[in-house]
Amino acid sequence: MKVEIEFTEELLGTRAGNKELACDYQAAKHPEQVQEDELAAIENIDETIAKSSTVFDRDDAGRPFLWDYQFKGFFKEACLAMIETDTLTKEELKKVRLTNYLYKRTIDKQVFVCPRMIFLDLPEGVDCQKLEFCERPLRGQTMKGERISLARSEVAPSGTKIVLEIKCMNKKHEPFIEQWLTYGALSGMGQWRNSGKGRFVFRILDE
Repeated sequence: MKVEIEFTEELLGTRAGNKELACDYQAAKHPEQVQEDELAAIENIDETIAKSSTVFDRDDAGRPFLWDYQFKGFFKEACLAMIETDTLTKEELKKVRLTNYLYKRTIDKQVFVCPRMIFLDLPEGVDCQKLEFCERPLRGQTMKGERISLARSEVAPSGTKIVLEIKCMNKKHEPFIEQWLTYGALSGMGQWRNSGKGRFVFRILDE
């Protein structure tokens, strides 16, 4: 299934601008070790970006991209939302191994996204080396009362497109994947998606 996605709202970068923090976070996600291409992408982060910022990974030419596993994470979030709507019975979900206890393993082992690096096709006139930033306050309750900090994220503007291929070992999962992608128009992806950032529409391309 080859899919073109167009972001209807700004997409915010998720990688920590602080290289040490980015490496530590990536290492925590890998039970064995960080992949070499992920380390290379971290090294391509601009040193001038503030440590409190989140950014996009970049290749050696400075082109921003998303990783394949970011979409697998999105699928898991969308699948859980589908499960919690109770539109399908437990028996129906069990047949495709998408129950509340099995969906993560099923997506990890039977749904694959490629290419590994999914490059952002930015709107005409947008310089990938000079993306704007979105700043917003973050409020949190602590033992000493409410604390406010500033979050800062690199922005890919609305109209940004990507093309990816989704492969399923079980063809019965394909209708669910289309449903999960449709969920993207409501939920979005990336940083600050609870505000509507990263919402998108999609179309399936001819093979």
